[in-house]
Amino acid sequence: MKTLLLAACAATLSLGTALAGGEGWTDDFEAAKKQAAAENKDLLIDFTGSDWCGWCIKLNKEVFSHDVFKEGVEDKYVLVELDFPKDKSKLTEETLKQNAKLKEVYQPKGFPTILLADPQGKPYAKTGYQPGGPEKYVAHLNELQESKVARDEAFDAASKAEGVEKAKALVAALGSMKLADATLASSYSDTIEEIKAADPDDETGFVKKIELKEKFAQFETELNKYGQNGDRDAALKLVNETLAEDEFGDPEKQQITFIKAMILAEKKQFDEALTTLDAAKAIAPDSKLGARVDSFKEHISKSQAESKAPKTEEKKDGE
Repeated sequence: MKTLLLAACAATLSLGTALAGGEGWTDDFEAAKKQAAAENKDLLIDFTGSDWCGWCIKLNKEVFSHDVFKEGVEDKYVLVELDFPKDKSKLTEETLKQNAKLKEVYQPKGFPTILLADPQGKPYAKTGYQPGGPEKYVAHLNELQESKVARDEAFDAASKAEGVEKAKALVAALGSMKLADATLASSYSDTIEEIKAADPDDETGFVKKIELKEKFAQFETELNKYGQNGDRDAALKLVNETLAEDEFGDPEKQQITFIKAMILAEKKQFDEALTTLDAAKAIAPDSKLGARVDSFKEHISKSQAESKAPKTEEKKDGE
């Protein structure tokens, strides 16, 4: 009876620990970093939605579940799965908190997002689903390793330079990885501080660029909060205040102006919305967003006409 109880407990403890990637993966990030450092490997981090993300499921089925993949990466990477399932019972409370924190750090823009990172957890390359099966995926990862080589060579060059030249070398190191600015800001904050110290007048323009990206991300976060609450007035106030500060470049300014037009349309202030769309297009007529403005104007004009059309009364039974 004692043996049966122990077996039942072991089975219970194992529930929810099976990872979508299968054998060879871990969801313990800190343990993975220690293992990577001890074994002189890098981290392969998979941001996935195991029970809802079609491309994630496809990547697991076509690539990660195959021995060819596991054998191809076993000497180079510790495999880390950061899952964001709809069914939260699949993960422990500790893992849910860990994954949420890491999502804030690495800022994945979609799922699946695959990051390659050094043993300290600093990413140097990003990818996602790739067709072609496990052999082709392993070859793709091998190509991405060149980003780490380029990063480290640039860091080495920076260590031998001073002043603005050092800042330029560090900026080149960060740029070589082709990572999102938000990821760089959170993962390479020490490097950004070095750039600031080496280039206090910001001759490279890099610091201002990063700060504006962070500010725009804060704007989006606050705007989304108002959107979730359905508070259009607060959202419009935020947009107007942000435009009045006039700190962003044309791409961001056009996007914010476009958002303002959409809020005005939702508030049924159609004439003002149409005028604001014209202003958005004028900022950068040839951009992707600028090219879409006319189609949005058509939709808003149609909504405006429908709002002015007289409503027909429903006929009563027998009429």
